[in-house]
Amino acid sequence: MLREVTATRYLTPLHSGGSVPGVVEADDLGTYVVKFTGSAQGRKALVAEVIVGELGRALGLRVPELVLVHFDPVIGADEPHQEVRDLLDASPGLNLGMDFLPGAVDFTPEVAADFPVDPVEAGRIIWLDALTANVDRTVHSSNLMVWPTFGTAPPRLWPIDHGAALVFHHRWDTSAPEKAYDFRHHALGHGAPDTRAADAELGPRVTEELLRDVTARVPDAWLAGEPGFASPDEVRTAYVDYLLARVRASEVWLPRDFPSREELAAENARRAAKTRRGRPAWLKQVPDLHGKPGAEQDWSVHLG
Repeated sequence: MLREVTATRYLTPLHSGGSVPGVVEADDLGTYVVKFTGSAQGRKALVAEVIVGELGRALGLRVPELVLVHFDPVIGADEPHQEVRDLLDASPGLNLGMDFLPGAVDFTPEVAADFPVDPVEAGRIIWLDALTANVDRTVHSSNLMVWPTFGTAPPRLWPIDHGAALVFHHRWDTSAPEKAYDFRHHALGHGAPDTRAADAELGPRVTEELLRDVTARVPDAWLAGEPGFASPDEVRTAYVDYLLARVRASEVWLPRDFPSREELAAENARRAAKTRRGRPAWLKQVPDLHGKPGAEQDWSVHLG
């Protein structure tokens, strides 16, 4: 099971994420990025975080440790933003925390230009995303962090934020395990990812035993009441059966072809030009901020 900690101090919200996670200190002296049960994404996002994150860790990916965080909204009473306080007030009890990586920066296109990506590592991350139908690791929103290591070792790539994965659990009755997804715009597609090697290495390791172990780490309360299921254990079995069927169909959904940086740039330019043509004359000189990559995010600045 996941470790359980109790939040002792609320530090700051992270407005860069749609769910507005918060940085907290806990009674184990650790610092965590917490995703709250009261967020608009709901508890299924937390279920996906646990299943995909723990599966990734079991397969050797550098996913930060996940913990269950007991949270009392009173420790966030001094938060100045009403919408954030409302989120905290709606999230008493058990929430999900991810180990905070001080000094980590977002894997933006600017960072990627100077960061050599190992094709084997890129293939593994893309393979996990494809297996779990993660639609939220694109060139515009990588959900990857670059974290410096000690000594002379190079910085490492850390996958985070898997709440948008497992899209099939939003419509259990109509999903097909062999369904392919469009990964042409994956954040690591430019790194010559070796997805075939990843499939050969990781596929045999995704066993029923491993999946049962991973799904057992999801709290019952986050699975209870799922329509069409009599108990949390029935929901866990559905995840296990689906992912087992999907890993066996990897030849169908395995991503193989990715555009180059130049092809992506040309496509983005065409999209931007099309957007501008549709604007009224008085807006045509306004920069297209939606296409602008986000700035590097140094989480350590919040902990001064």
